[in-house]
Amino acid sequence: MLIKEVLGAKDLINSEIELNGWVATHRVQTQLLFISLNDGSSLNNIQIVSEYTKEEKSNYSELLDNLYKGVSLQIKGKLIESPGKGQAVEMKTTLDNITILGTIDPTSFPMAKGRLPVEYIRSFPHLRTRTNLGAMVLRIRNCCSFATHKFFNELHFLNIQTPLLTSNDCEGAGETFEVKNGSNDFFENNTFLTVSGQLHAESLALGMGRVYTFGPTFRAENSNTTRHLAEFWMVEPEICFVSLPELMMLGENYIKYCIKEVLNTCQADIEFVNKFIKKGHYQVLKNIVDNPFKLMDYTEAIDILKEKKDNTIKWGDDLSTEQEKYLTEVYGPTIVYNYPKKIKSFYMKENVSHHVNNEKTVMAFDILVPTIGEIIGGSIREDNYDILKHNMEDKKIDNLDWYLDLRKYGSVPHGGFGLGFERLIMLITGVSNIRDTISYPRYPKYCFA
Repeated sequence: MLIKEVLGAKDLINSEIELNGWVATHRVQTQLLFISLNDGSSLNNIQIVSEYTKEEKSNYSELLDNLYKGVSLQIKGKLIESPGKGQAVEMKTTLDNITILGTIDPTSFPMAKGRLPVEYIRSFPHLRTRTNLGAMVLRIRNCCSFATHKFFNELHFLNIQTPLLTSNDCEGAGETFEVKNGSNDFFENNTFLTVSGQLHAESLALGMGRVYTFGPTFRAENSNTTRHLAEFWMVEPEICFVSLPELMMLGENYIKYCIKEVLNTCQADIEFVNKFIKKGHYQVLKNIVDNPFKLMDYTEAIDILKEKKDNTIKWGDDLSTEQEKYLTEVYGPTIVYNYPKKIKSFYMKENVSHHVNNEKTVMAFDILVPTIGEIIGGSIREDNYDILKHNMEDKKIDNLDWYLDLRKYGSVPHGGFGLGFERLIMLITGVSNIRDTISYPRYPKYCFA
């Protein structure tokens, strides 16, 4: 059985069960052995207690001498109500029912000590799940993965898969990794690892109505920041017959849905976050769930920043990460919309009746969250063939004829957004470096295993 299944399961009291896991801590006394066992299913350990005589202790000296943190065990015993504080149940067993499955050398095991610096843990990605931090992140990531599929399924979106190999670079979404096969031109045209599934998802939505893709994307930007990875996961819904307010609300509701799922199903992990990662973080997450996000026109955002934060900023500038963070410090999660056309992508739909200082704006939005800044970027897509063609010619884009075709054959108003999944995990777990939100991070000069 999993430790998660038996913790607090009073209906299993006095049942004979079998547990497998790794030693978190242990104490060998004159006639008592205490083992704190963890199997990764929960942050909480289960206490194993074994009584023995002096003779039994002598007979099982090899077992007792090889119990170290990280040793894997199989244990059979009886689940009993715990007489001590801190746990509802514990397991009572005998030494002959404890089997060592895998030993370790405690002098070389990198995770042998108790609390370790995050930077140190990060240098052993293959062993990170042996720590509370590493295991907590993956459990919450798992919860958010399932929540993603539940959320979109409940709204009748179809989960689709878009290519990882592509001949387009999503035009400005980021620097690309080009795929080469030695000196052979395997595909007979330039081929890249995808920076976004958006364009392909659009083509599938324009026929299926509502779709979303959830998969890895790749960007070859030489960014050694706490917010960037070379390989990361994106959640990208595309929806037909949608307005900008509806699309912004979809993004807000999705973020809240994932946080609620974590608060409801990963209580022990959130308690760990609240105690050891960021004090007060539980309330921060509750506030995000319980309050509407602040809606703010880009022009209003510029005016606020110019007055309160940076008097050098002007209309038409893109917002920096620090400026985005400032807005969330003051207003909480914030949705900024109606961006200048000149700083956004060619496929975003122009606001025909909304111009500022004779400058065109587009139906684009970003969702900004505390400590991170942008977590979602989205827009209504240009659905008019002639306008899109003009935009592409203006930016000298000539390799997307298939994308233009979508505007020729039954085009409809549609839009979508992209959410960086690792940034969502940063938001929920409170970790400050994105490299700690994914099992094996890839970034400039680093690709371990």
